Amino acid sequence: MTRQSHDQFAKEYLEELLAPLGTIKKSEKVKSEVQEIDVWFEPFSPQPKGNLPLGLLGKMATTQCLLEPFRNPPSEVEIRSCLLKLYAVHGDVLRKSKRENRTISEAELPILWILTPTFSSRMIQGLGATET
Repeated sequence: MTRQSHDQFAKEYLEELLAPLGTIKKSEKVKSEVQEIDVWFEPFSPQPKGNLPLGLLGKMATTQCLLEPFRNPPSEVEIRSCLLKLYAVHGDVLRKSKRENRTISEAELPILWILTPTFSSRMIQGLGATET
């Protein structure tokens, strides 16, 4: 069931346009398997200033983040699985903030760190990773 007339219109319009090309499924339920986040880190407030211990890991730990370590380079499927976990967490955080009648900025959402011993340059470019 849609809550806004635009949503209903868009669904019906797309159904009419796409019906000659294939099967239409409206409002299909998404069944999700239970997944576990390897490490969800939330730093203490306020953050210590100056030299951070642990080098790069210390820099990564300045913000709320999910850490997904891999022994071998992750496959594209494993990366998508990590992203699904991240987006599920984002959804939970946003729903909680809405229930509490407060706004949350993009910067307050957890970020994902995939820890791997090596990664192909094709995968790095595909993910839009940059060196800082």
